Amino acid sequence: MASFRITMNTDSANENCLGWAARDPSGILSPYRFSRRTIRCDDVSLKITHCGVCYADVGWTRNKLGDSMYPLVPGHEIVGIVQEIGSNVNRFKVGDPVGVGTYVNSCRECEYCNDGLEVVCTKRCTYTFNGLDTDGTITKGGYSSYIVTHERYCFKIPDGYPLAAAAPLLCAGITVYSPMMRHKMNQPGKSLGVIGLGGLGHMAVKFGKAFGLNVTVFSTSESKKEEALKLLGADKFVVSSDKKQMEDSANSLDFIIDSASGDHPFDPYMSLLKTTGVLVLVGFPSEIRLSPASLNMGMKTISGSLTGGTKDTQEMIDFCAAHKIYPNIEVIEIQYINEALERLINRDVKYRFVIDIENSLK
Repeated sequence: MASFRITMNTDSANENCLGWAARDPSGILSPYRFSRRTIRCDDVSLKITHCGVCYADVGWTRNKLGDSMYPLVPGHEIVGIVQEIGSNVNRFKVGDPVGVGTYVNSCRECEYCNDGLEVVCTKRCTYTFNGLDTDGTITKGGYSSYIVTHERYCFKIPDGYPLAAAAPLLCAGITVYSPMMRHKMNQPGKSLGVIGLGGLGHMAVKFGKAFGLNVTVFSTSESKKEEALKLLGADKFVVSSDKKQMEDSANSLDFIIDSASGDHPFDPYMSLLKTTGVLVLVGFPSEIRLSPASLNMGMKTISGSLTGGTKDTQEMIDFCAAHKIYPNIEVIEIQYINEALERLINRDVKYRFVIDIENSLK
């Protein structure tokens, strides 16, 4: 796979931003100084307090997609405090708690941008890290002391919502909330299945319960039963490798959120959906294989989804604050990040690492 090393000038001369970067596909992160752009009239400068750790951080630091540009500073679940604003900014003021998610730019003029769906901008949105911005610079993410972003891609964190808990909402939270709203999974009394109980899956359970759904968690391991039922409040737990348990759940679900990224069969899960049921894939297995009959015979739908647009993201954050929905997190220091990424690969986290940038990045 190709990887790239980028050296270029920016319109900020001082390397006054401290971060942690991967230098090559080993993915090992270490301290790195670099410059952020000078604040523009529509920009917000954010002193980062916390940054969530997403599997995307593993993929790009290790060049899994073949497009990593080193040095690479990951992190796209960013929360912090506004330290400076541009002259045209009116949504934020200095001192406000603000979040930045998975993208920091888009064309702002296509039909999707106009609809608040910037994540599917026809000219492609600019990712928060390892993205090529319009000025030719490579974006660098939230494993760093501060970030400068156009105000459109910043989100208000409601007063009193814990900043560490807010970080995973910016990717894990919106990734499941957005398709749940799109497919009207917020109807009390309906039934939801959740495949995979990681960062995304545990948020799907929390949203499902807040929407008044009957939630069933599917896992290959019986070991997750107690946490699914007692810790997260799911109504039912099914061991997906148990044929009898799966057969007993046939035609029982209105919706399924599939957050599993490991390869898995789809036909058994499609059989769990009622007529006109919907399965939304938010994970990234290497392939999807299923019989056409799994769709056709019950007029069923399989759909995909990325994160979400700015409109949905702010709505989701406000919903979490109003309903006291908080991700389950393990707060770490930046010096622990290489071990944390290994643990993430081994699925040894309940359910999201969050880096305490403010107190550990020195």
